[in-house]
Amino acid sequence: MFDITAPHFTDKDAAREYLEGLRWPNGPVCPHCGTEGEHYKLEGKSHRPGLWKCSEYECRKQFSVTVGTVFERSKVPLNKWLLATHFMCASKKGMSAHQIHRMIGVTYKTAWFMCHRIREAMTQPGGGLLGNGGEPVEVDETFWGTSKDKKSPKARGYDHKMKVVSLVERNGEKRSYHVANVNIKTVRPILEAQVSKKARLMTDEAGIYTKVGREYAEHGVVVHAKKEYSRGDITTNNVESSFALLKRGLYGTFHKVSEAHLQRYANEFDFRWNHRKTTDAQRAAAALVGIQGKRLTYRRTDSPRIGA
Repeated sequence: MFDITAPHFTDKDAAREYLEGLRWPNGPVCPHCGTEGEHYKLEGKSHRPGLWKCSEYECRKQFSVTVGTVFERSKVPLNKWLLATHFMCASKKGMSAHQIHRMIGVTYKTAWFMCHRIREAMTQPGGGLLGNGGEPVEVDETFWGTSKDKKSPKARGYDHKMKVVSLVERNGEKRSYHVANVNIKTVRPILEAQVSKKARLMTDEAGIYTKVGREYAEHGVVVHAKKEYSRGDITTNNVESSFALLKRGLYGTFHKVSEAHLQRYANEFDFRWNHRKTTDAQRAAAALVGIQGKRLTYRRTDSPRIGA
């Protein structure tokens, strides 16, 4: 259960100790040289709480638990970072920066930047190829808003919208990619980089999958035009269900998401999908572990799309 009065949500020192326990279960690790264990804490009036010094002879640098993370150099108290992270991870359809700024007592601009940093922590590097054991991998695309490149009122179909291609391994991981266009030039590189040739590829009848589908162990196709949504275990229902969660968040919580940031919002909902069977506390802990080795400055908040 979520207890808003828990010490690590109300006290910055308790928050630091909580984060140290998550990031350093076996003792402090120097973010500068990677040495683990033999470090000593700097104490006294001239040092801030939580400051350590590396004992490695060639390093000897000072560090804290936030160095080398998305929290580094932030003036926001650490307990507010943990509170914002928990709110975002516990909300099934996301939480807007306006809601965060009202609930934790920071400005809207600060809350907006905090949310993007937390989304950066949620971004997962990917653990190998999907379907490497022969599992089914469902692939589909969805559309959102209006692309900055195609705002013409005469634009037909989905051509004027922003496009996201998603891959979902059955009972496994989801990965999404914001693309400039849904065609073979953008989709093929994604499939080659992310999906094992041993996988059973599951798609709809879109022509972009016909040729590339032959390169996989099996290519199962459902024909939506004939109102076919499953045939045995050949279906794209899982990836389409994940789109439903993404769209509910975009429509109901964020209302308007620009093309510059769409990839990071997609990453947030991928994280939420991949941890959907865990508790809110476990999901928040996973996001806090993900802060390591990532930095995001205000000038670098834009997220590029593939094929732009």
